[in-house]
Amino acid sequence: MARKNFIVTLAVLLLTSVGVMAAKSAGCGKSPTIRSQQYSITVNGKSRQYIVRLPATYDQNTAHKLVFTWHQLGGSAQKIRDGENTNQGGALPFYGLPPLAGNSAIFVAPQGLNNGWGNQGGEDLTFFDSMVKTLEADLCIETSLRFSTGFSYGGAMSFAIACARPKEIRAIGVLSGGQLSGCQGGTEPVAYYGQHGTADSVLNVSGGRQMRDRFVRNNGCTAVSEPQPGSTSVKVEYKNCKTGYPVTWVVHRGDHNPSQTDNGQIFAPKNTWDFFSQFTAQ
Repeated sequence: MARKNFIVTLAVLLLTSVGVMAAKSAGCGKSPTIRSQQYSITVNGKSRQYIVRLPATYDQNTAHKLVFTWHQLGGSAQKIRDGENTNQGGALPFYGLPPLAGNSAIFVAPQGLNNGWGNQGGEDLTFFDSMVKTLEADLCIETSLRFSTGFSYGGAMSFAIACARPKEIRAIGVLSGGQLSGCQGGTEPVAYYGQHGTADSVLNVSGGRQMRDRFVRNNGCTAVSEPQPGSTSVKVEYKNCKTGYPVTWVVHRGDHNPSQTDNGQIFAPKNTWDFFSQFTAQ
């Protein structure tokens, strides 16, 4: 009996060591009322909007990943949903992730106040909390598999979530971000994917490196020398990180653009989804 109790206790410790334990949301098994469309919610007395994209064959009995996709300054939830001209600094719909996710994920495109993520007094973090609560009450979501990504200001918002809500987010993807939305806390590990251009004329790559290095430290990874990119991007996967908390960094020679290419292929979507999809419900 003592050995059995030890094994159970060890299993619990292993599960909790990588953050939130696996759990299906309250919406599992329910006939959903939320569809693929725009919704409004009141947060701190302000009307906030967000767009939901359900899988084509949503199954109310299957727990899905939940992926937040935050727009850049001057962007919008609609532009995230529809995509923009990638040759002019725009991004593919939902950063190009849905085709890679198949039916495994629910995507959310929030709308920022003044088309940005100033996060005054933590109001955008509260918006995030409210969306999670609303979505998980109605849809079948694996609560240990929440993710967040975004370009520029959207990357800043994803970073702010990792800092302030480390137990509520499994991993983030920061595309050419800067620390613009704050970093409350910022001392606990979160799996981190970041990419940045050495020729970024809007948010200097040094800021991206500082953001990355915070989670290199938090995640207990071994620092490495960053190679210089050539005609294609260079991917660095940090070593000796805490179990379940990897850090991947992609550096390229481009400017401030979420749709940089290697040999004509936009690389952010596959890199991001490869990083997110390595995680499973624990």
